[in-house]
Amino acid sequence: MKEVAKSIIKKDALGLLLGKPVYTDDLAPKNALIVKVLRSPHAFAKIKAIDISEAEKINGIECILTYKDIPRVPVTRAGQGYPEPSPHDWYILDEYVRYVGDEIAIVAGNNENVVNEALKKIKVDYEVLEPVLDFEKAEEHPSIIHPEKETHPMFEIGFNASKNIAASYEMEIGNVEEELQKCDVVIKERFYTQAQSHVAFEPHSATSYIDMHGRLIIISSTQVPFHVRRIIAEAFKIPIKNIRVIKPRLGGGFGGKQAIHGEPFVAAVTLKTGKPAKIVYTRQEVFEATYTRHPMRFDVTLGATKDGKLKVIDIQGLSDTGAYGEHALTTFMVAGSKTLPLYNKVDAVRFKGKVVYTNRVPGGAFRGYGAIQANFALESAMDILAKKLNMDPVILRKKNMINEGETSPIFKIMGEGREGVDMIVRSCKLKECIEEGMNLIDWKNKFPRIKISDTKVRGVGMAIAMQGSGIANIDMASAILKLNDDGSFNLLIGATDLGTGSDTILAQIAAEVLNTPTENIIVYSSDTDLTPFDTGAYASSTTYVSGHAVRLAAEKMKKMIIKEGAKKLGVDEKSVDFDGEFIYEINNAKKVTLKELATVLYYTENQKQLVADASFVGEESPPPYMAGFAEVEIDTETGKVKLINYVGVVDCGTTINPNLAKVQIEGGIVQGIGMALFEDVKYTYNGKLLTNNLMHYKIPSRMDIGNVQVKFVESYEPSGPFGAKSVGEIGIDTPPAAIANAIYNAIGVRITSLPITPEKVLKALKSSK
Repeated sequence: MKEVAKSIIKKDALGLLLGKPVYTDDLAPKNALIVKVLRSPHAFAKIKAIDISEAEKINGIECILTYKDIPRVPVTRAGQGYPEPSPHDWYILDEYVRYVGDEIAIVAGNNENVVNEALKKIKVDYEVLEPVLDFEKAEEHPSIIHPEKETHPMFEIGFNASKNIAASYEMEIGNVEEELQKCDVVIKERFYTQAQSHVAFEPHSATSYIDMHGRLIIISSTQVPFHVRRIIAEAFKIPIKNIRVIKPRLGGGFGGKQAIHGEPFVAAVTLKTGKPAKIVYTRQEVFEATYTRHPMRFDVTLGATKDGKLKVIDIQGLSDTGAYGEHALTTFMVAGSKTLPLYNKVDAVRFKGKVVYTNRVPGGAFRGYGAIQANFALESAMDILAKKLNMDPVILRKKNMINEGETSPIFKIMGEGREGVDMIVRSCKLKECIEEGMNLIDWKNKFPRIKISDTKVRGVGMAIAMQGSGIANIDMASAILKLNDDGSFNLLIGATDLGTGSDTILAQIAAEVLNTPTENIIVYSSDTDLTPFDTGAYASSTTYVSGHAVRLAAEKMKKMIIKEGAKKLGVDEKSVDFDGEFIYEINNAKKVTLKELATVLYYTENQKQLVADASFVGEESPPPYMAGFAEVEIDTETGKVKLINYVGVVDCGTTINPNLAKVQIEGGIVQGIGMALFEDVKYTYNGKLLTNNLMHYKIPSRMDIGNVQVKFVESYEPSGPFGAKSVGEIGIDTPPAAIANAIYNAIGVRITSLPITPEKVLKALKSSK
């Protein structure tokens, strides 16, 4: 391969390095009105009256909108396909506010100072209601968070607003209760995972204006521009054709921008005033009024024979979706569908549970998307079982895990919000990942623990994980390639680069097919008017799904070039080939350069523009796999956990761009370490977020993560473009369980709730004594 499997520098690297204006706020019209939102101070309340009269008198205020001024259309903010698996339970503005930070009024003015002054002048009379703040009590709570009659699911998902249930799901293969009776060893344990904030460096931002044709143009820091267009059209009852959404460079997303956030507010102002408008969330607003990861509780039961044959997996869960049901069902289902197939040799398996509303910050998409929560529970439980069997946890996993050429019934039964697809795993190097990870962490010499001093002990632990590559039979991507008259190409893709380098990766795929340097592929992405449809950057789909579309378009282009080259040479096209520079007659001297061919095509002979397009929908979702190994040092006097080493060994098929793939895994691992040890979303007793700034919300720094080592095993996925699978999410999944297992192996105490703080460790140590 000439261009694929090469660490080519990102196409946007130089522009970003030089500080070019490429982000949403950079591109906002200079005369844009400043938009801010008045937000609720109460976790749950009904607005009895709003007085905006004093605020409207302030010089420079252009527009103040309340729920009385906005169409009352229930939508879901989640950009995740159509029909949406998430219930339609959100209104641009509503008479109910359902969490501290929920929207009350939209204010637009000529500058930030007058808007801030106006926000203070708005008087709101509330009927304060009793909030639901404990997700374990939500179902029986007397308060109903969504009493409005308009809220509805798109299809049956176990939705029951009267019980604060946003979704529910149940699946069973075999008879769990009967098989448990046959097991020699049974373990049961309860696990909790916390909310987690995305902390993308670029805050959510959006700008809007009306173009010369009267169309609404939105520039947004979004992962899903086509979904934004569709949802905005639905919310304002305007035709999709009258909306254009442009996604510029993004400063990170991690799932937090897989939704509409500020776009409806600027759109409402622009539609009302006819003037450009922009909103840039403060860091506090990002914390308080966008998304967190769904907190979850899992009860895990495992049953096995005394020789380590896993016979039963039973996982029963409860998920907290917060004030709105965005990604409620799908995140919960992924918790099962991306973990249970890891152990495909069981006789019975069950996965069931509910997703409930609470009056907290809404849960939403976040890298790992349910899988990381359930992986912590299942992989911790596997170590508990190994201890009860007196077996090395690595041996227990190898005995029971999925292998290449195998399948799992879970693949067909569980998708994302609906059935999945039957699938044979054609590339799975989990065994190789484990063996390489054991070598790199020095497992044989360090397991289970090494005593460093009277108060410090080191331990090692591990976990395995799987993810997916897009959503089979749902995610669609398309690509257009255009030949220019100098022999270069424009690649038009709807795929969304979040800073991951996907523009570069997709250009590499096109370049490989066309035998041309990647620099000859000029990429345009994520403009709903100019680029073809793509569902967006989520579900680890871009390289696999969008990459396929690009490969197919490039193959079409290559055939077109050969056909037109044969005409120019006056020979049969079957005797012609193309090497990236020349179209030439095989076994003959006749040839023409691509540049020469393009020039005559566009100016003199057989004039036509060469354009190739292709679309792709995956019929399967081949999983990438990972083995994660952690080495920790615990101070038994203080409970402090220090991460010494973390090793991640990954099977993601062909790494289209090895350096970008490595950075993806490293970033995922660090976010997983943050969830395991540091990050915690905390509230006051009445539902106000305490951790709403970077002083109080701790993410790991370089000093906190020890030595992180990433390695890829050699793998090739037959269904992927040039053998590639996804790499975006898999890195985040293993750290919580691997670190929890390492802590147990070091000091013999099992922490079952995240994050694993010194207080929890010290308390467990004291209890164990």
